[in-house]
Amino acid sequence: MDAGARATVRNSQLLAGVLFAAIALVAGYFGVAVLVYESVSRVEPHCDGRFSGNTPAGWVPPSWVSADFDAGPFFVPEYLDVRLPSRDAPLELHAWWMPPSDGMEGPTVIVVHGLGSCIRDREVLLPAGMLHQLGYGVLTLDLRDHGESSVEDGRMAGGTEEYRDVMAAVDWLIAQGVEPDRIGALGTSMGAATVIVAGGQDERISAVWADTSYADLETRIAEELDARGFPRLFAPAATLVARIVSGDDYSSHTMLEEVASMGDRHVFITHGQLDETTFVSDAYALIGAAEDAGVPLDTWIVENSGHVHAMFLHPAEYQLRLDAFFGETLGH
Repeated sequence: MDAGARATVRNSQLLAGVLFAAIALVAGYFGVAVLVYESVSRVEPHCDGRFSGNTPAGWVPPSWVSADFDAGPFFVPEYLDVRLPSRDAPLELHAWWMPPSDGMEGPTVIVVHGLGSCIRDREVLLPAGMLHQLGYGVLTLDLRDHGESSVEDGRMAGGTEEYRDVMAAVDWLIAQGVEPDRIGALGTSMGAATVIVAGGQDERISAVWADTSYADLETRIAEELDARGFPRLFAPAATLVARIVSGDDYSSHTMLEEVASMGDRHVFITHGQLDETTFVSDAYALIGAAEDAGVPLDTWIVENSGHVHAMFLHPAEYQLRLDAFFGETLGH
C-alpha cells in the first residue's frame, strides 16, 4: 500500500472515530435527558401517601412552623367531596367544595396545589381556610395525575395541560350558580403557574393570585437540575423528551406570555426572597411582563420567606392581603 492509500485509510479511520464519538456523545446526552425527565416529571397520586389525615376540617401545620401558629381558626368543618369532569374526557377531577357564606352568588376562589401535591396539603388548606373564614366560597382542586383525580399518564406537564382542569372547575362553579365575574384562582408553586395559564386562557377567571410561580417551564426544569446536581444544559433536551415520551409540549404556554395576556383582570404575585426551589428572579420576570403589558398588578416579595412559606410565617398579613385583593376584584 502506497503512502497515499495509507493516508486515505488513516483519514477514514479518524473520521469514523470522530463520528462514533459524536454519536456516543449525543446518545449519552439524550440518555441522561431521559433520566432527568423521568425524575422531574413523575407524579404519584394521593400526595404519595403524605397528608393522608388532612381535610378542611382538621390538619397539622408543618413541623418547621412556630409553635405559636394556631391552625384551628382556619378549619372548615362542613365541606362537600365532589367529582367533576375534566375538559379532557374521560378524566375526572376530585375537589372539595366550601360554599360562600352569602349563598351561591358570593365570590369564589379555586385553590390549586403544587407539583406532586394535592388538596390535602397544608399549602392548600391554609389559604382555603383563610378565604372561607372571610366568607368566600372555595373549591380546592386535585389536578390530573394528582391526589384523587384521574391518572392520565402519571407525569406533570407543569401547567401547560393542567390549566384545562382549572377551566373545568370554572365550568362546574358556573353550573352551580356562581357568577363568572365572581370567580378567582389561587395557586402555589406549580399551581401558581397553572392558574396563570388558566387566567390567560379563560376570561371568566377575574383575578389570579400566584404564590411562588415560575416564569416558564424550561427555566423551572433548569432550576430543578441545579438543585439535584445536574448541569442546566440538559433542560432543553428534557423538554424534547417530554414531547416524545408523553406528548407534553412544555413550550406551548409560558407564564410570562400568559400573565401579559390578562388584560384588565388583576394579578397578585408573591414570592419568598429566600426561595431556593423556585428562585425569586422568576417572580421579578413575571412582574416585569405584567407591568410591560399594563396588567393591574399587586406584588409582595417576602424577605424572610422560603418556598411557599409566607402564609405560615405571616398568616395575619397573608389573610389581610387575600381579602383586600379578592375583595376588590371579586366584589366581596
